[in-house]
Amino acid sequence: MKARVDGDSVDVRTTNQWYQAALWSAVVAAVFSLIVVVLLVVNYLQIKVFDPVRAERLELLKLKILDHPDDVLLLQIRKLDLKIRQDRIRRHNFSYKGSFLLIGGLAVFVISAKVAAAFKKKPPEPQALPDRQNEQVRQAIRARWTITVGLAALGAAVLFFATRPVIDYDQADAISSSYPSMEEVGKNWPRFRGPGGLGISASTNVPNNWNGSTGEGILWKSKVPLPGHNSPIVWGDRVFLSGADANVREVYCFDALSGNLLWHGNVPNLAPQGAEPVEPGEDTGFAAPTMVTDGRRVYAIFATGDIGCFDFYGRTVWARNLGPPDSAYGYASSLAMYRDLLLIQYDQGGVEDEKSKLIALNAFLGHTVWEKKRPVPNSWASPIVAEIGNQHQIITCGDPWVIAYNPANGAELWRAKCVGGDIAPSPIYAGGLIFAIEPYTKLVAIRPDGHGDVTKTHIAWSIEEAIPDICSPVSNDELIFLLTTDGLLSCCKVTDATLLWEEELEEDFRASPGLLGNRLYLLSEKGVMFIIEAGTEYKELARCELGERCHASPAFADGRIYIRGLKNLYCIGN
Repeated sequence: MKARVDGDSVDVRTTNQWYQAALWSAVVAAVFSLIVVVLLVVNYLQIKVFDPVRAERLELLKLKILDHPDDVLLLQIRKLDLKIRQDRIRRHNFSYKGSFLLIGGLAVFVISAKVAAAFKKKPPEPQALPDRQNEQVRQAIRARWTITVGLAALGAAVLFFATRPVIDYDQADAISSSYPSMEEVGKNWPRFRGPGGLGISASTNVPNNWNGSTGEGILWKSKVPLPGHNSPIVWGDRVFLSGADANVREVYCFDALSGNLLWHGNVPNLAPQGAEPVEPGEDTGFAAPTMVTDGRRVYAIFATGDIGCFDFYGRTVWARNLGPPDSAYGYASSLAMYRDLLLIQYDQGGVEDEKSKLIALNAFLGHTVWEKKRPVPNSWASPIVAEIGNQHQIITCGDPWVIAYNPANGAELWRAKCVGGDIAPSPIYAGGLIFAIEPYTKLVAIRPDGHGDVTKTHIAWSIEEAIPDICSPVSNDELIFLLTTDGLLSCCKVTDATLLWEEELEEDFRASPGLLGNRLYLLSEKGVMFIIEAGTEYKELARCELGERCHASPAFADGRIYIRGLKNLYCIGN
């Protein structure tokens, strides 16, 4: 059927076909959008209802295994934990993609519905009005193009979300569902003083020659936005630091290869309302504790008691506050980890205040797994986790005790009353002994196989010469090296404390020494690195100047050294 107007015709059949096409496009888009809405609602209910139920079941299993360790139960916990995290990531991923698909479907529905409504209008009666006829033809052409473009846009959106490169969430979260192996930890620098907190790197191919003024050996230099005395930690191709002032607490992730700042995350102020503001000493600052990572997430704590956890892409996983610490100089103990537990030595106040405690948090969720009171005042040493025999022990120092705990449940294993004062150097485990320092006064060697109070039975030896006050010791299991703040370096035997040599370096030091093969790396406050042979005689191998003051201990990786100056992060490499 055709309607004629002054010799021209409008094809009513064609118009009706386009009306039908637009109508069906609107119907399909509406059904598609409805399906997406239903799936999004179901996904939301699973996140809010189903996941919490499984998470509660997981926590009950974790509590059960603390009382009754069992390999079968541990395997069950790991499988359930993996399933929960896989589903959580998958559902959040679907929520993100589904919202865009819904927007696209609604857009096509609205466009198609409007076009269908336009075509449904009764064709004009034949009359000598060519302009109206031409206008109708132009509208029909525009409508055709509108439908075509709308359908193409919807198809492109579906194709984009179906083929776009995304993170393999199943693989990534499968990795994050378990703690790293000892081999993984050993290849990285995950905490203060590296694996085990011992100051020893498995990589021995690090550079031994550079010059900050000429740029020789400096691969890159990047400004750190906020100040902090914490040391760099390294995992794979990422370097992490924290920085803070009285108002802001931030975590930084740098590309280890280029030095680019990949992301920075903010840790909110979660202190209780009405709490007095924390005022740390200038030498300590708001960001003295070194971060820790398990290769899946990174964790940072600040002088305010605020803790933040981020994934490797900068997304906040959780944050909480432990209460503003009562510390004479400002809180400075660095974080440690045992499997999936984040360990915090939260010593504060005086002994009579009974505020000090050792805390273990669930690394993924942030809640407290166990907490133990400590009979010590505020301290600044960092805990270490040592594998001793067939058991792991958390070793802590605080006036007057060196105390070992079971990391699985916080049970005290042994204690020795042998240190005192404002304890800042961290303990180490070497040659079968625990070494602890009382600043300026003595170095104590303790056999760690006792139970209860071992003060009278398990102290192997102690010395009172050339004792550090800030720098932690380092040992190759045969020799132990001590470095004082004013630059006195000494070496003695692990077995019987025989002093082999001493040397005045005529520099001031705050950074603890590092040991790489047979070389000691000592970073002075002026940014001068002393490289010393780790032997029974003193032998200086090199001195390398950075050109910037340094307080933080360096981090070592395969072929590289990462040094934090007061303002910049440096990468030294060949």
